[in-house]
Amino acid sequence: MTDRPIRTRFAPSPTGFLHIGGARTALFNWLFARAMGGVFLLRIEDTDRERSLPHFTDDIMESLRWLGMNWDEPPVFQSKRGERYNEIIDQMLKKGQAYRCECTPEELDKVRAQCEKEKRAFRYPGTCRTKGLTHGKTVIRAVIPSRGETEFEDCIRGSIKFQNRDFDDWVISRTDGNPTYNYAVVVDDFDQKITHVLRGDDHINNTPKQIMLYQTLGFAVPRFAHLPMIMGTDRAKLSKRHGAGSTLEYQKMGFLPEAIINFLVRMGWSHGDQEIFTVDELIKVFSLDKIGKANAIFNPEKLNWISGHFFREASSARLVNYLRTYFLNEIAFASGVDEKRFEAGVAIIQAKVKTILELIDQLNCLFGPDPVYEAGIKVEEKASTIERLREAGSVLSTSGFDKAGLEASVRTLVETRGEKLAQMAQALRFAVTGGKVSPGLFEMLEVQGRETVLRRIHQAVESLSRA
Repeated sequence: MTDRPIRTRFAPSPTGFLHIGGARTALFNWLFARAMGGVFLLRIEDTDRERSLPHFTDDIMESLRWLGMNWDEPPVFQSKRGERYNEIIDQMLKKGQAYRCECTPEELDKVRAQCEKEKRAFRYPGTCRTKGLTHGKTVIRAVIPSRGETEFEDCIRGSIKFQNRDFDDWVISRTDGNPTYNYAVVVDDFDQKITHVLRGDDHINNTPKQIMLYQTLGFAVPRFAHLPMIMGTDRAKLSKRHGAGSTLEYQKMGFLPEAIINFLVRMGWSHGDQEIFTVDELIKVFSLDKIGKANAIFNPEKLNWISGHFFREASSARLVNYLRTYFLNEIAFASGVDEKRFEAGVAIIQAKVKTILELIDQLNCLFGPDPVYEAGIKVEEKASTIERLREAGSVLSTSGFDKAGLEASVRTLVETRGEKLAQMAQALRFAVTGGKVSPGLFEMLEVQGRETVLRRIHQAVESLSRA
């Protein structure tokens, strides 16, 4: 097994949007493949015809692309592999490795009720194993050994052992001809040459069934790694009440993909005390032996902290491109703003925000419609504020309008008035933004430009005078 090229897969069912736990499973598979110089594959397990919907598949693929988890071969769709599943089942029937079962649900319910009465686990009793049925509307069951044990070495949890007597002849094909999950994944993983299966630990009980089938079919058994669950801060299973219901909601909430990647990988995996990683760093240091066994905790506060870090580290040009890629409608207010000025506006704000939505809100104050001056100045300060703004407007109409020139002019005015800079800064900030943003004052005035600043100072004076 170790001599084979590493091949992993992410195999979601398109019966819902890609939730954050699924995104973490995809990430661990992708990182492991990249770290080992292997191949990462995408398989869409859409055999549930009623619940599998195209827009869920689109959501899964768009989520992976947004996070940068590109797959290396065309996606495989289980719904298109019926002929292959039937081929293997026909071979199993001929070799006596599987058989048709005509037991009705009502008959099995009686057996189940008897098991409950006797306080023992329900196991299919093998009623049809020796009947030799060759046709009819039946399910097909795999022949499972009733003696011995099935053991595997989990890459995270170590040795895990099951007694074969605890398993019955489970169904591999339903009456409608559709394969069951545990059967289809074995065939798929063999055909895709999967070497490592990384998935949630809720699949542990499926693993012995699949190993038995691998062995029955003479297939090489991949390595398994069962990832710890993600829990809310209340230690309950992660649900919508703990955060967004789908991965792309985090995009709409304004988080950068690298922040989500960093947040996801730290839920269950660690590398010393390091908290922040670039994707390139993760690929260099990622390994399965650094994944813990304990359940991970989804902490929104930590996500915000991580997000703030990546906003401080990002280039303003990259953030502008990101805004124009994913939030073009939301920044329509800046459509007439020169590209250089817009990027400069991003640069003076980005270190003070944690999400794209916060960035947009402050950019709107800089470049959007002029403020509505409803609050921010106390009644007793209106007269002095009006006086300050009138004098500032006069000075700024002739001063240099770069940061240095603006600062020199305003400081000279403040000294002349015998006041503190903070008083003038408060008045100017109120005038040019409505008091809603907090970049450096002189950088902000430079970015807005003389025309916008003088117009807003005049409007603020008019508004305060009427109030």
